[in-house]
Formats: sequence, C-alpha cells, structure tokens
Amino acid sequence: MSTKKRALISPALRAAMLWPHTWAGVTLGGLLMLIFFMGSLAVFADEIDRWMMPDTRVGAVGAHRPDAPFSLDRNVLPVVERLAAGRGLRDWYAKLPDGRRPVMELRVRTDGGVSGGMATADGRLLPPVGTLGATSFFYPLHYSLHLRAGFVGYWIVSFATVAMLAGLISGIIIHARIFKDFFTFRSWGQLRRSLLDLHNLTGVLVLPFHLMISFTGIVIILPMVLPAGVNALYDGDVQRFYDDALGNYSRPRSGTPAPLAPLDPMLAEAKRLWGGGEAAVVFVINAGDAASIVRLNRDTGDRLSLDVEPIFFDGVTGAVLKHQRPGPVVATHRLLSGLHIAAFDHWPLRWLYFLFGLSGCVLIGTGLLYWLEKRRVVETAVVGLGWRSVGALACGSITGLLIATLAMMAANRLLPATVPSRELVEAGLFFLVWIGSVIHAALRTRRDPPWAAQCWAVAALAGACVGLNWLTTGEHPLRAIALGDWPVLGVDAVLALTAWTAWRVARRLSHRLSGRRDAPAVTMTEATDHV
Repeated sequence: MSTKKRALISPALRAAMLWPHTWAGVTLGGLLMLIFFMGSLAVFADEIDRWMMPDTRVGAVGAHRPDAPFSLDRNVLPVVERLAAGRGLRDWYAKLPDGRRPVMELRVRTDGGVSGGMATADGRLLPPVGTLGATSFFYPLHYSLHLRAGFVGYWIVSFATVAMLAGLISGIIIHARIFKDFFTFRSWGQLRRSLLDLHNLTGVLVLPFHLMISFTGIVIILPMVLPAGVNALYDGDVQRFYDDALGNYSRPRSGTPAPLAPLDPMLAEAKRLWGGGEAAVVFVINAGDAASIVRLNRDTGDRLSLDVEPIFFDGVTGAVLKHQRPGPVVATHRLLSGLHIAAFDHWPLRWLYFLFGLSGCVLIGTGLLYWLEKRRVVETAVVGLGWRSVGALACGSITGLLIATLAMMAANRLLPATVPSRELVEAGLFFLVWIGSVIHAALRTRRDPPWAAQCWAVAALAGACVGLNWLTTGEHPLRAIALGDWPVLGVDAVLALTAWTAWRVARRLSHRLSGRRDAPAVTMTEATDHV
C-alpha cells in the first residue's frame, strides 16, 4: 500500500477551476470593485450624508437628543402642512430622527405634485440640501447602478454577485492549502508571488464575510430577478404577494372627506405591540379621506433582522387594521437582508463591515494586478491590446473610482447652493471624472498604467475635501471634537488617512520611476511593497 497521502482535491479539478476563476475576475473585476466599494461606503451612508449636507448637522449643537420627547402631532404634522402649502394632501411620509440622523426627512404628495424636504426634530424646515449624498447616490449605485428601468441594474449586479460567489468557491478549490495560505505573505522577492500571497491572505482572512455578503446579496434581490414563483402563485399580482408576505395593507380612497385622528396614541400603541421598540417611519395613505391609513414601521437599529413589523391603523378611528408577524420563510429572508445591509446600531460591527468590505476591494484589485504582472512576463516585448485594456480598466476601477468619489465630495463643498439641479451636477461630475480617469489610463498605459499620476490626484482631492469642509462650514477637527460631531470628524479622519496613504504611494512610485527612466516601468505594487 502506498504511503503517499491522497490529495483532498484532485489537481485536475483545481486546474479546471482556474480558468473560470481567472476570467471571471478579469472581465467582471471592475464591476465588482464598484459594488464592493460603494457597499463599503453605504455602511456609513448617514455619516457621509451629514458631511455632504452641513445643514443637517444640528445634532452636534443639541437641537435633538434621542431621549427628548417627540410628538408626531406637534413635531411632524405642522411641517407636513407647511410642505403641502394649502394644496390637497394625498399621501405623505416622514422618516423620524434617530441617533445617526438627527433630522426628519419628509415627502408629501398633493394635488399639485410631489414635494419634500428635511426638518429638525422641533419642526424647523431646513434649506434644500442640493445633493443626493451617500444615501441616494452611493448606496443605490451599489445595488442597482442607477439603472432602474426594467430592473436591468439589479440583473447586472445579481449576475456579478453570482460570479463573485463562484469565484470564491473556485478560489477555495484552487488554493486547497487554505490554512497554510492564511499564514503566508511574502512582501519581498518576486512581485507576482507577493501579489498572489496578498490575494490569498485577504481571501482567506475574511472568507466567511465574503461568502455571507455575496450570498445574502443574491437573496435580497432574488424576488426581483426571478419572479417565477410570484407569477405562478399570485398570477403576476405583485401587490398581493407583498401584502401577504410582508404584512402590507392597502385600500382605495372612498371619496368621503374625514379628518385624521391624533397620531401620538397610534405611536404609543405601536410601541406596546413592538415590546418597547421605536418607530422609524410613519406613512399616511389616502390623507384626508375616510379610508385613510396610517402605517408605522419599527426601527431596526436594535435588532439583526430587517423586519420593520409594519402596523396599520385606521386613519379616522385609530383602530389597528393589521399587524402581521412574518412567516418562517419571510423571517429568514428579512434576517439575511439584515445581515447584508447592517442597519443595526452596533459601532464595532459597523466598522468591521466597512473594513471587510474594503478587504473585498483589495482581494479583487490584487487579483487584477496579479493577472497583469503574470501576463507581462508572457508578453515580454510589446504588451498587447488586451493587456493594455485590462490595465486601463484596472486603473480606472481602483484609483479612478477613488478620484471620481473624491471629486464629487469636493464639488459638494465647492458648488454654490443656487446652482440649478445641483444634485444632478454632482452626480454627472462623478461619472465624467470616472470616465475621464479610464480614458487617461488608456492613453497613458504602455508598459504600466499611470498609477503615480492618479495616486497624486487621489492624495490632492482627499486633502482638499478636508480643507474645503473646514473653509465652507467652519468645522475643523478641533471644533468637531468640541461639538461632539463624531460622524463629520470620522469622515474627515478617513479622508485624511486616504490622502496620506495615496501621497506615500505616489511619492514612492514617482521616486522609483525617476530613478529608472531607462529601465522598464515599475509597477504600482512594487512601490507599495515598501510603504
């Protein structure tokens, strides 16, 4: 009998997995980088919103505290009436203030159209914010790419997420010595070996998180991209499906005018039914009608599940119309959704989500760089069009995405509030700068993409954002500490760290390039090995 140990995974299977693993990363790496990076920013979307919307920083000066008495009738209804401006109300909703967002967000639909705004907890309307911020731009870019028509963006993200999950599983098969890879990182010697070690290290170290976030991402949008079950059971009636599955309730207007009952007793009853839970959102449907409905959603900051436990009240009598706990399938879906979205109020876990999301960017980025370096060895004389294309896309997906994000944040502080459609100008600038960075990389890529130039741009923009926040709002770090405005201070700190890191990398790259003008171009990763 042979004493040789039999391999757990056959070499043939590992070789078979290498091709799809490699080409899924090369072809979809840029898209996955966007998804992971924007998902990481979305973890702190409310905090980035406060940085981009200075008028909402009212929590720093004591305009609202979580334990202050709050009344829907006294604090919310007057603001709704001012937004309606005498026009007939149809529906309205208000997102209530909490510890992370100290202002209310309101939308009203009247006979004259839809309007909205933000207000402090004591009912003072704020000026238009003039920006989509992280909540309405970075976060939707993560899951829909802002391509809502026909759910095409959801389909693209779903396909990329499935590819990511397949890449992780194939990576486990390829790197069968998973525990040995965990303790292996050589930042010296051969560049390709160092890149592969870093790729393996980030893949193994955060593997459970990457598997969880990819799987739950697919689960969340599954009913949208695969609606066959809904169509079969509900004859395509999506509204009836959501009414049954999520406990929704709806009814048409009666046409008979009727006043709205006081909201505070409904809020107290909802808190009792929730076992002491707090309300996050209030909806009033068919306002001013005898068939009006008041819906209260529970805040999910104190729980892992994303189940908002909606409670529906009769808007005229205040009686409970429906309060349905989800069944086991829906409860599981809501739990998996909560694991992915991380709406819970737990700061250590929130930071871990942010750092682990960025580790996914490192995993994807090192995979692209490893392919480029390995391919460079094959194409020793003149790199081909394929290599230059992947190099330009890699540069645009890594440094270019950072440049576009920072350019949008800088524009947020520079654009006057009177600019028409200011929020669309910011969004348009993001895409223009991003496309411009890819074009710049394509034009400059010969033996290596222009990493140094784009790293200098990242350092300059990140530092400028910190300075512009100080100049335009007067809130420098010391003042933020004095006011207890930790969200804004945290964003400034991350921006400063980004500027310092990009400066170190750019400086090392420039030094290497200037010292080897007659030699083949140095790669970005060679320089970063010494930072």
